[in-house]
Amino acid sequence: MQTFDVIVLGAGAMGSAAAYHLAKAGQRVLLLEQLEIDHQKGSSYGYSRIIRFSYNDATYIKLAKATYPLWATLAEESGERLHIKTGGLDFGAPTESTLQDTITSLRTADIPFEILATRDAEKRFPQFRFGDDTLVIYQADSGMLAPSKCVRAHVKIAQQHGATILDHTPVTNLTIHSDSVEVQTANETFSAGRLVITAGSWAGRLLAETGLKLPLQPIRVQEAYFQPVNADPADFEPGRMPVFIYHRGYLEGDAMYGLPTIDGSGVKAARHGGTPFNHPSEINYATDPSVIDDIRLFTRRYIPALGDGPLVSTRICLYTMTPDEHFIIDHHPNYAHVAIGAGFSGHGFKFSAGIGSILRDLVLDGATQQDISLFRISRFEQKEAAV
Repeated sequence: MQTFDVIVLGAGAMGSAAAYHLAKAGQRVLLLEQLEIDHQKGSSYGYSRIIRFSYNDATYIKLAKATYPLWATLAEESGERLHIKTGGLDFGAPTESTLQDTITSLRTADIPFEILATRDAEKRFPQFRFGDDTLVIYQADSGMLAPSKCVRAHVKIAQQHGATILDHTPVTNLTIHSDSVEVQTANETFSAGRLVITAGSWAGRLLAETGLKLPLQPIRVQEAYFQPVNADPADFEPGRMPVFIYHRGYLEGDAMYGLPTIDGSGVKAARHGGTPFNHPSEINYATDPSVIDDIRLFTRRYIPALGDGPLVSTRICLYTMTPDEHFIIDHHPNYAHVAIGAGFSGHGFKFSAGIGSILRDLVLDGATQQDISLFRISRFEQKEAAV
């Protein structure tokens, strides 16, 4: 049996970041991934993710402030360009509460932003068409992360600090003792004094095996990448096109989001929502043309050059939703030496460098200076008690 200080289960955004921070802290780390590093079956693969301060909750703005410098450090260490500043638009009906709350949170946190008149917004960002009844917010510090590069960079630096990385190594059995853990795989058994569980859409079933049932709902989200037509292609690249979030959905659907083309990817657009399922083994990763048609309803209205532009590619991304769409970052309620990062609800990647440091703090120090009160498991227990 090989023994480590900490075992991390799952090498996506959160697990790779946790392994990185733990290895840099001098821990003997084992990072286990059931598939290959940077695989396409989960939540952390791809060309781009939004990073932003523009949130309707102050907790996330504080977390963003702590996380931005960590991405800069990782980029310097890895020699990779991980972050591109593009600026960001949030827009929707003036009555939309999340937009109004975003304005309040930005003001309270002293984050500079602009409220743009619709005609001024269209002149400044000719890719977009806004109705007269649209509230448009611009925040200059928003941008794009390169998720696959970020995951690989965290893994690379973790290895340089002595971490053992095993991919294609699914867990067959997990035993948690009072002060240690044992993890069995097909060929080996590993032990450690501490455990970090960052298993994405696989987390719910894994945690249930430890006696912890959390309201984690995996959903299938389809992203689309379009090539613009009848427009200057350069207008849709970083530097000219901002990332964007449409609050609430066109035709009463979910919120929409998108990012500029990068390295020929095409402009990304998707709904912040999708089809629920019980377990990733049920997922159909094939393209659903009806979802593409649905996304085009939005692009035709707000980004006309993409409305009927060629579809460059499409892929499936998994979200793992909590009922309130807030994260779970906490100790296992029955085991203080087990930390959990789960339920990132489709908006967690931007914070992963910071969340990795929080998970490090939880397993090494028992607490963290970052405010994680919003992410505690006890909030679900309280709601059950109230019912």
